[in-house]
Amino acid sequence: MKETDYKSTAGIPVLLVALALPFVAMAGAIFLGVNGHKILAVLLVITTILSFLFLLIGLYKVEPNQSAVLSLFGKYIGTTRTQGLRWNNPFFSKKKISLRVRNFESGRMKVNDQGGSPIEIAAIVVWEVADSAEAVFNVDDYESFVQIQSEAAIRSMASIYPYDPHTDDEVALRSHPAEISEKMKTEIQERLTEAGINVIEARISHLAYAPEIAQAMLQRQQAGAIIAARTRIVEGAVGMVEMALDALKEKGVVDLDEERRAAMVSNLLVVLCSDRATQPVVNTGSIY
Repeated sequence: MKETDYKSTAGIPVLLVALALPFVAMAGAIFLGVNGHKILAVLLVITTILSFLFLLIGLYKVEPNQSAVLSLFGKYIGTTRTQGLRWNNPFFSKKKISLRVRNFESGRMKVNDQGGSPIEIAAIVVWEVADSAEAVFNVDDYESFVQIQSEAAIRSMASIYPYDPHTDDEVALRSHPAEISEKMKTEIQERLTEAGINVIEARISHLAYAPEIAQAMLQRQQAGAIIAARTRIVEGAVGMVEMALDALKEKGVVDLDEERRAAMVSNLLVVLCSDRATQPVVNTGSIY
């Protein structure tokens, strides 16, 4: 079922004709009654009333960014998107569909990520109706369909990615928002295409570990941060020690044997890598 354009008649001229009919009929009925044609006068009045109702019932209004889906006794006729007061066959049923951009935020859903860790996730989906006929005839309630299928797509997408990346090039829910949003949009669009829905944007609005493991995961993240920080500190300290030893040797300040060299390296590393202020010990005697 695809949307097809159906032409409609401008409603203002039809409305003016409908409003003028009673006056014309009244004048004609008086004229016929005066001339003794009472039966014709009655028929004229009845015909005028039926014509008036026929014209009025066929009038309908189409607002900006709205379409009217027309059907006749269950058969799809077409769709008109021309805004303003319009007129079509009064026997056509007219279902109006909003084409405006809409959005909704899913509830917080508890799902398992790729590693099996329970997480809470919610997303905002921005969408619009692209095909009115498919939205009306392919699904029972397209608004409910959008919400349910979007939440199902979000659950499916969240289960194939980890919460945090395990390697530098791994895509994860927390570290790659742009890639995750694009994947989520594609996943939702595939489910909503048959309902004539166009997904404009989909992005995560809430992401967190489930309460039962949040504290443990926080400790793991803190440990990872500490390890990463210590790694940088050690790398910097080793470089500084190497630079100090090379400078002492190059300038001939002191010539250290292997034992004294190892002691100096140990002391420098302790000073540079310690997370607290060190207490210096001044040697007043010979270093040998």
